[in-house]
Amino acid sequence: MDNDTFIKETESVKIHQLWGVLLAKNVSENGNVDYKSFKTNHKKLSNYIQSLGTLYSGNALKSFSKKEKLAFWINAYNAMTIDLILRHYPVKSIKDIKKPWDKRLWNTVNIPYSLNEIEHEILRKMDEPRIHFAIVCASVSCPKLLNQTYSAANLEAQLIKATKDFLNNSTKNNISENSLKLSKIFQWFAKDFKQNGSLIDFLNQYSKVQISAKAKKSYKSYNWDLNE
Repeated sequence: MDNDTFIKETESVKIHQLWGVLLAKNVSENGNVDYKSFKTNHKKLSNYIQSLGTLYSGNALKSFSKKEKLAFWINAYNAMTIDLILRHYPVKSIKDIKKPWDKRLWNTVNIPYSLNEIEHEILRKMDEPRIHFAIVCASVSCPKLLNQTYSAANLEAQLIKATKDFLNNSTKNNISENSLKLSKIFQWFAKDFKQNGSLIDFLNQYSKVQISAKAKKSYKSYNWDLNE
């Protein structure tokens, strides 16, 4: 077994276990984040992000499968978002932070990307539209933060569940056969959901209600209040 493979099979699993412990302790089943509690574990979160940077700066990530890379960057994005909030907490909204998605706060731990760059230059380019229901922006109208890690082994099931949970949550979307009041996520990233048909074709894979191709669409206002 070469060194890169050893790192891939052992260190990656151990690293994400720490994130899982933090999520289980500080995030509810509904995705509400206890930032006050998380603040007391900020050092552990920082250590986790540093570990991600070590893995990224080595060669192991290059040999990861697509699912492994997706899980890695989803976990990284969410952890970095929590870290961003904790650096400024207490805040009422992520938008109270100046240019939150463009900050490069993690260069010192070998992650040379902003949140925007991870989302748009890495994750979206992997042609997996369901990432939009896995990564979070620390806001009420966002998909809920999962209180467990994303993993390659469980990724498909996790993405299906995250998409169904978000789409069928009446606080996020209102769906009937002929009328849709959708989250702005479906407006902002419309192109991503039309890779294999129309937006309604995508929605019908996960909606509890069968939607007519002629359904009228509108978009709900977005609540940027902190998801605590």
